[in-house]
Amino acid sequence: MRMYLALAVALVTAAPVSAQVSNDPFPEPIGDSWAPLVVDYTDFARIPGVGGGPPLMTHLLDEPGTQRMFVNDMNGPIHSISYDGRTVRQYVDTNDPRWGYRIQTQGSERGLQSFAFHPQFGQSGAPGYGKFYTWVDIVDTAPTPDFRPGPDGGDSHDTVLLEWTATTPSGATYDGGPPRELMRLEQPYGNHNAGQLAFNPTAAPGSSDYGMLYMGVADGGSGGDPMNMAQNLSSAFGKIFRIDPLGSNSANGKYGIPSDNPFVSQIRSDVVQEIYAYGARNPQKFAWDASNGNLFMADIGQNTVEELTLVPRGANLGWNVWEGSYRYVGRNGVEMSNPRGDRSVTFPVAEYGQPDPLLQGQSAAVGVHVYRANQIRPIANMVLWGDNPSGEIWAIPADDLPNGGQDSIRRVLFNDAGEAKNLVQLIRKTVSGANQADLRLGSGPNGSVFVLNKMDGIVRRLGR
Repeated sequence: MRMYLALAVALVTAAPVSAQVSNDPFPEPIGDSWAPLVVDYTDFARIPGVGGGPPLMTHLLDEPGTQRMFVNDMNGPIHSISYDGRTVRQYVDTNDPRWGYRIQTQGSERGLQSFAFHPQFGQSGAPGYGKFYTWVDIVDTAPTPDFRPGPDGGDSHDTVLLEWTATTPSGATYDGGPPRELMRLEQPYGNHNAGQLAFNPTAAPGSSDYGMLYMGVADGGSGGDPMNMAQNLSSAFGKIFRIDPLGSNSANGKYGIPSDNPFVSQIRSDVVQEIYAYGARNPQKFAWDASNGNLFMADIGQNTVEELTLVPRGANLGWNVWEGSYRYVGRNGVEMSNPRGDRSVTFPVAEYGQPDPLLQGQSAAVGVHVYRANQIRPIANMVLWGDNPSGEIWAIPADDLPNGGQDSIRRVLFNDAGEAKNLVQLIRKTVSGANQADLRLGSGPNGSVFVLNKMDGIVRRLGR
């Protein structure tokens, strides 16, 4: 029996748990039963920042059609990186005034959230030729939004989905015109705004998922989802969207809604048909398993539980009724009775508690990369994810997924000249006194995995 289940049984039998609320449902330290997985690494590339500060990197991806990788800075630039890491160029500054969109970069959570290249970006004559997409927070709230949070929401800023079209996709810099706006959301608060953009890299041409764009849409912010939007199928917030960016059957006529989306056939006319899954809080990162097509999402918790979830089509991911495997009762913790007690909810495959001694008291689950290559044997066939501020990277087995809890989580550390270190400790080599990482994971060619942060501008590659 897993430690998680044993703990749940012990709590149920020890006391009248209907009154038990805890801010630490996992008292055993993360990785306490496992030796860390220590991997080599390389300082692969250095990305320039804006105005003398470090680049706020949150997303790195491979674009195989033009044999380059790309990485963003939340301030607006997107840089290309050659496959050997030696050439770094600014591809486009999405915050350039000539494009007509002023990026909202106040605070740590707003800006150029994510970007994605259409799988046909480099295929001349294809419908997606030259097209890529940005998911960005902007200042201008004058245009009518496609989605509003509700009558009780504020109007902090807007988040927009933009389509860019390069004339010469293989060019060193973007040579197209201003972007086309596909979707606009009115944001009630300055946090929990958007998330990742991605096309499913495992979808083959001709399949129903090929060219469909997945979008993380957070719950709108504040804390606790005060307008109860994540569980509301008539609200866009707290969801993962799936759209056809080249289609036109949406309400605004600017993108398509796939006919096989899970809620397209709903009798209720107010259901948002773009929804692929709902009940998310802050879905910053998700990724697919190249071996079987599984979609994993890291969701940032409120004050207690951080989670990694396998996301099937149409899933209810629980928030804000559940935080991880437990009933959410507010910022003071979770109710310990009847964990995972709703069969209609898709609960995490792994989760951890914010008060863990490895962490910093305020955690955020990010990353996600399913490593199916074999060059780095300690992490082969593992799902990788991590904790944003602490710089810790976690691994769980991709072929024997756990059933919640943190007892299956193993730490992944960097081999730095014979010393095993986490990311914050590496960053301190270049940034004196650094105490946070703001970690992200990125995917490169041939299944390679890269580690990003917002502190020192260095893109690190796992392995040699």
